[in-house]
Amino acid sequence: MVIPAALVILPLGVLFFVSGLVVNLIQAICFILIRPITKNGYRRINRLVAELLWLELVWIVDWWAGVKIKVYTDCETLKLMGKEHALVVSNHRSDIDWLVGWILAQRSGCLGSTLAVMKKSSKLLPVIGWSMWFSEYLFLERSWAKDEITLKSGLLRLKDFPLPFWLALFVEGTRFTEAKLLAAKEYANANGLPVPRNVLIPRTKGFVSAVGHMRSFVPAIYDVTVAIPKSSPPPTMLRLFKGQPSVVHLHIKRHSMKELPETDDAIAQWCRDMFVAKDALMDKHVAEDTFSDQELQDLGRPIKSLLVVISWTCLLILGSLKLLQGSSFLSSWKGLTFSASCLAIVTVLMQILIRFSQSERSTPAKVVSAKPKSSGEPHDTRGESKQN
Repeated sequence: MVIPAALVILPLGVLFFVSGLVVNLIQAICFILIRPITKNGYRRINRLVAELLWLELVWIVDWWAGVKIKVYTDCETLKLMGKEHALVVSNHRSDIDWLVGWILAQRSGCLGSTLAVMKKSSKLLPVIGWSMWFSEYLFLERSWAKDEITLKSGLLRLKDFPLPFWLALFVEGTRFTEAKLLAAKEYANANGLPVPRNVLIPRTKGFVSAVGHMRSFVPAIYDVTVAIPKSSPPPTMLRLFKGQPSVVHLHIKRHSMKELPETDDAIAQWCRDMFVAKDALMDKHVAEDTFSDQELQDLGRPIKSLLVVISWTCLLILGSLKLLQGSSFLSSWKGLTFSASCLAIVTVLMQILIRFSQSERSTPAKVVSAKPKSSGEPHDTRGESKQN
């Protein structure tokens, strides 16, 4: 049943932000008291605590909106997922690709240790951005001159990570739209590059840096291709809150890090070739509405996120009842005004979250129509990150 967004945004927002602030507080306490003593102990605790927040968003996808995530991969890759460190490289097809990645990680048992390279402003998002900062997400400024050292230090910091982690890298640099595809086609035509049809041109500096610094302790690259079948509308945060279902297809191909070449230029070309192959795979999906070259895997719908949301809801209701029983706060004008202001703030924050996720509001990749460098790198000044 489709529900008007106005009727669900406020109660879901109250649940998410109240529980999120509790999670943030626990993360902050652990960061101050535990991390200086044992960094890996802090990481293990934070993994469990962060999941208490992130599973709420998983619940929205799985149980509220009923989005179907269909995964196409081989059985050997499926067995390894969640049991090894991996660099996850995906096209950026929909508004909620990051959330689809969380769904896949949760199915694989490594949601709390899933990381991503994000734009710096993401960490300012109330609750979710703060939780990502405590969880060691990598935040960049979109300027390679500034980001190169930040990225290197962040990648090397993961070398002693005590649990299997995924690091997501969106090398297209921005979310896919038809306008951005047109710009990518114009750039490719002007510079003698393969003309994309379903993906954008990858920016390879971040990928080269990630491979160079992580290949000694990360055994695999997961090449993920996201596609939306023709029969399904693209998923968005607003559709999720309205309870409107969608279908997302994921094609996963595992590459051993040992397969990659040694030189930076060769690694960059390997990344570009991967996206050429991904483009052809998308062509096939457009024609067949499925990824027929891989087996469809049934990952189920774990009940854990549902139990977490029920628990948070019960705690919030009980806490509210206790507050009302032991206080005359809401019987005064000051109390009513304060409560109304808090609800208004939650509504605004939920609108910010929705607008932040919209691909039409994402920043286009900046490219200059000029001859490509000898490595074939599109000429820009930014590093790779999850550019929203």
